[in-house]
Amino acid sequence: MKDTPLSNCERDFLLKAIQEKKRLDGRQTYDYRKIKITFGTDYGCCFVDLGKTRVMGQVSCELVAPKENRPNEGIMFFNIELSPMASPAFEQGRQSELSVKLNRQLERCLRNSKCIDTESLCVVSGEKVWQIRVDVHLLNHDGNLMDAASIAAISALSHFRRPDVSIQGDEVTVYSQEERDPIPLSIYHMPISVSFSFFQQGTYLLVDPCEREERVMDGLLMIAMNKHREICSIQSSGGIMLLKDQVMRCSKIASVKVSEITELIGKALENDKKARKAGGRCGYAESIPLERITALKMDETPMEMMDVTERANDIVQKAEVPPQMVPSPVVPVPGVGQVGQGLQNTWGLEEEEEEEEDENENENGGSDNSGEEQEGRVSQMEEEKYEKEERKGGDVVEISDSEEEEVVILHPEKPDKAPKKTESSLHQKGAASTKKRQK
Repeated sequence: MKDTPLSNCERDFLLKAIQEKKRLDGRQTYDYRKIKITFGTDYGCCFVDLGKTRVMGQVSCELVAPKENRPNEGIMFFNIELSPMASPAFEQGRQSELSVKLNRQLERCLRNSKCIDTESLCVVSGEKVWQIRVDVHLLNHDGNLMDAASIAAISALSHFRRPDVSIQGDEVTVYSQEERDPIPLSIYHMPISVSFSFFQQGTYLLVDPCEREERVMDGLLMIAMNKHREICSIQSSGGIMLLKDQVMRCSKIASVKVSEITELIGKALENDKKARKAGGRCGYAESIPLERITALKMDETPMEMMDVTERANDIVQKAEVPPQMVPSPVVPVPGVGQVGQGLQNTWGLEEEEEEEEDENENENGGSDNSGEEQEGRVSQMEEEKYEKEERKGGDVVEISDSEEEEVVILHPEKPDKAPKKTESSLHQKGAASTKKRQK
């Protein structure tokens, strides 16, 4: 997986800030980031934090056969592992160009500089020697890997203790830490790498570049030096042409930085030694701050717990007695509701609603009575009309679908001439004529 490239806006912003002698994290041109050195539980385990760049160095040893051309010297082996956990640009199980370059630079810095007495690692000449293996694991990548790796490697070598051995004839006995105290390595000096990044063909110079500054730089110069101002190795990359004055200026800056870092390593080793001897916190538990282990930890607030009962009783006795019933407040505007604990839920319309209900009830009652009276009047009027019709002798036709509906009374129209003979009258006349014939 490839890393996300910088946009043109970010690149222009970084270059413009460097021209104005400003950096993203607020440092000056020659300032290093904060360096923190901690040691693990076992000897030879070291953690180095250079800003957000975190590196772990682990030293181990084993008895092996020596090289044929150097039978009296031990073997030094270095390995740098770029874990995908540190950056998405690193791939597992494949050596990249960066890892090869860092391995070679670390070998030049530590092995070719003869900082460790390899002859003291010989157990039996030509048969058995100690092979010291230095593994550097990159835990987080934020730029300047070489400086962090060199600090972690030399600190781990200084902290490492190899087991003690004894030789009786052809037999070699290796003692554990409980049987005999382990023996430290003999280190002559501490070479430390200091990186310089150049911008705009060497016009601008920065010390300890971060990851974003490394992306926009034109060239890189790494100088490995010890506190005695002895240059152990120099490597330039990027294809830029540097002047003699620029290299001398960088070497002077590196001498100051190396002396400060060497003093810091010495203090870290001394503090770890005192902590182990006193039985205090050391190793991995000491290297991790408490905030990372207990993320929800809160500072305790001191409180006086003396005479709490008496004070509480005094407060209760002096306090006013709360009212038993809370009166309902008067709502000034009708239609406004009030809801609260201990209060009546009023909407300001109770009296008006009661009055309206009473009026409605009265109206409903009155309407029922008036309806009955009206029905009685209608029935009387119908009876009177029916009687009148009967007196007059007219026919009355009543049409009604149901008992609940109103009764409709139809009066027959009175013809101007004589009324037409109905079927009943014709039937009566026909019957009378037949009787006469029979007689």
